[in-house]
Amino acid sequence: MKTKLKTLILAIAAIATTSTFAQKKEVKASESTINWTGKKVTGSHTGTLNLSEGFLVFDGENITGGEFTVDMTTLKVTDLEAGQGKEKLEGHLSSDDFFSTANHKTAKLVVKKAKKTDKGYKIAGDLTIKGKTNPIDFDLAINGNAASTTLKVDRTKYDIKYGSGSFFDNLGDKAISDEFELAVNLKM
Repeated sequence: MKTKLKTLILAIAAIATTSTFAQKKEVKASESTINWTGKKVTGSHTGTLNLSEGFLVFDGENITGGEFTVDMTTLKVTDLEAGQGKEKLEGHLSSDDFFSTANHKTAKLVVKKAKKTDKGYKIAGDLTIKGKTNPIDFDLAINGNAASTTLKVDRTKYDIKYGSGSFFDNLGDKAISDEFELAVNLKM
């Protein structure tokens, strides 16, 4: 009995001394940026969203998880001035045709896996928009206390089909690309 107990204690001690403990790094939401670009046949629009909160989990220098919440009610258009249709476009993007921000105030990204690469990490996660969750993959670069990525999101996977040539015929120059792009810069 003493031998089994001694072996168990030694095994626990070995695990404790060789394991590193996960560290949660909070993201400074107010210093982080999310810029979006949506394209259509006749051009594009750009804007911003605010990060509500977020964190990455590290085991040593390796990312093992993370979670980010975006405040969808902060959706802004930056390529138009007041009086040029800015308010109208912001209202339409916030409506049920697009992001339905009155009913879905946040979007969320949960990091499920991260694989270290030469340029940073290959991230696999779950993205939730309008209450719909789909897998997403993207590259994440880490530089000190900053992280950045550019990712493309297929809006139709989140029941955002307005103006989509994949679902509607005869849109002509009114067609809107199914994908929008997010350029994200995080400060930790």
